[in-house]
Amino acid sequence: MQRLLIIFFLCWSVTSPAQDNALSDLLFIEAESFTDKGGWKIDQQSFDVMSSSYLLAHGMGRPIPDAVTTVSFPKTGTYHLWVRTKDWAPFPKGPGKFQVAVNGQTLDTEFGVSGSAEWQWYYGGETEINQTEVELALKDLTGFNGRCDALVFTTDDSFTPPNQPQVLMGFRRAQLGLTEEPTNAGNFDLVVIGGGMAGTCAAISGARQGLKVALIQNRPVLGGNNSSEVRVHLMGDIDKNYYPKLGRIVDELDSGDPGNGNPDGDLYGDERKLAVARSEKNLSLFLNTHVDQVEMKDGQIAAVIGRDIASNQEYRFSGSLFADCTGDGTVGHLAGADYRAGRESQAETGESLAPEEADNFTLGTSNLWASVELDTPTTFPETPWAIQFSDEYHIDEHKADWQWETGFGNFNTITEAEEIRDHNLRAIYGNWSYLKNQKADKYANHELAWVAYIGGKRESRRLLGDHILTQMDIQDGVMYSDGLVTATWTIDLHFPNAENSKYFPGEEFFAATKHIRVQPYTIPYRCLYSRNVPNLFMAGRDISTTHVAFGSTRVMRTCGMMGEAVGYAASVCRKYDVLPRAVYEQHLDELIDLVSEDIVEVQK
Repeated sequence: MQRLLIIFFLCWSVTSPAQDNALSDLLFIEAESFTDKGGWKIDQQSFDVMSSSYLLAHGMGRPIPDAVTTVSFPKTGTYHLWVRTKDWAPFPKGPGKFQVAVNGQTLDTEFGVSGSAEWQWYYGGETEINQTEVELALKDLTGFNGRCDALVFTTDDSFTPPNQPQVLMGFRRAQLGLTEEPTNAGNFDLVVIGGGMAGTCAAISGARQGLKVALIQNRPVLGGNNSSEVRVHLMGDIDKNYYPKLGRIVDELDSGDPGNGNPDGDLYGDERKLAVARSEKNLSLFLNTHVDQVEMKDGQIAAVIGRDIASNQEYRFSGSLFADCTGDGTVGHLAGADYRAGRESQAETGESLAPEEADNFTLGTSNLWASVELDTPTTFPETPWAIQFSDEYHIDEHKADWQWETGFGNFNTITEAEEIRDHNLRAIYGNWSYLKNQKADKYANHELAWVAYIGGKRESRRLLGDHILTQMDIQDGVMYSDGLVTATWTIDLHFPNAENSKYFPGEEFFAATKHIRVQPYTIPYRCLYSRNVPNLFMAGRDISTTHVAFGSTRVMRTCGMMGEAVGYAASVCRKYDVLPRAVYEQHLDELIDLVSEDIVEVQK
């Protein structure tokens, strides 16, 4: 009831009687819902901040094909155009220019070059609409990441669309005609949110144990950082397990090691992962769906609500058990789960690698890139709006590796995900422009082949469980009774590269690390469920660790094994109608038996 009242208030607040006539002659179009997106990409990375996706003109410096759709105007006449966008690199004006075309006629206003870094509505002038069925197009002019959230056409010359987030959300709902109640997507034994390696493995594991599973992913592909959209290779070993059964699903999804940022995206196995997930009869896959709400009942999660990142239609997923594999701990945060972000102090954890004082420092986000060498010379424009490089400092490489990283406490990896990605892009384009124009003898025939526009996050929230893994647990090799997942990666804590800090203090985009080697150790099952939301599992980089321990647990083969363990544990929960903590307290021997037994052929 409370949720319905909020929706009613928001809708009422933007459709009050004084505006009824104006709004009846108003057309609202979400850019991400364009029928033919041409070369534009849907970007949902800031959904939790903007309550919407948007279209991104990611052409790596080459203009991309138009996004095109057909819309129905309420009547013919003179309309005023408003476009919601921003200038993502206002130094003083950025490169993300685009225009709007109406029935093939390109309007004069150029958007994305306002000099303002804030999302807001920009006036696009008047246009005559002579027929009600109209083709609209977004025409990119540069290929340098112009972006469009939405368009409004109105006959009222005094109307300005709302920009305040809550009011804007109500306006969106009212204009899109979204249902007040989400569409029922079903009731499940296990609802897994997040389709990276951890979530995909959790869903497949649970489905193979006979659970009815929903796997919800907010991108069109599975694999997260190991997908073609981010292109990070899998690390961590699966062949040193105390329980070798864990890791078999990881191996099934593994397409080999193409390295980081390979220009051939097919090598990261998107289709392989999708095929394995779709082959599971007990698994329902929901792609392009971003979960941004939870429903609670008696202190437990009763349902999660996700929105289609293109249409904004909401879907409700109810269930008995939920697994937060989002990396950001999104579901846990929404449900009120205890969590930490940043670094704990030495006094709090007793860890020698922890800082003396707690802070907000986190490992950063990478946007990888790669060039290819062609047979003929290519050009790349000067980029005065990007980070500027010189003979004294530039990065003389034809492709990126993990070191291209932004964050480090200078940006919040959740609330400033867009700013982090954009800072990375300014570094990439600025450095590449320098190499192409100042080192033409070496890079004359090179061309950018791929630049990630989806950020590869390392760290954000860590949800707290009944056990918090520490540096001492890892280095002392403590074998707890519920130790399940064997981890092998070093304690790998990134920090700004010293030379990069010298030239770009507070705006670093290049990292360094010191690997502290460890012997194989086990992650307790108690790190894989929330200590205060009783029916919430977690797997992946948001499990219960300190910042220092996280430096070792975060790699993707290890995260995938966590997901497999969650699937097995969820099956024990269903068998005995208990919650995750009770598996540890009452049925731990059976869970260990499950992950210990010989591999049997799965019946599909």
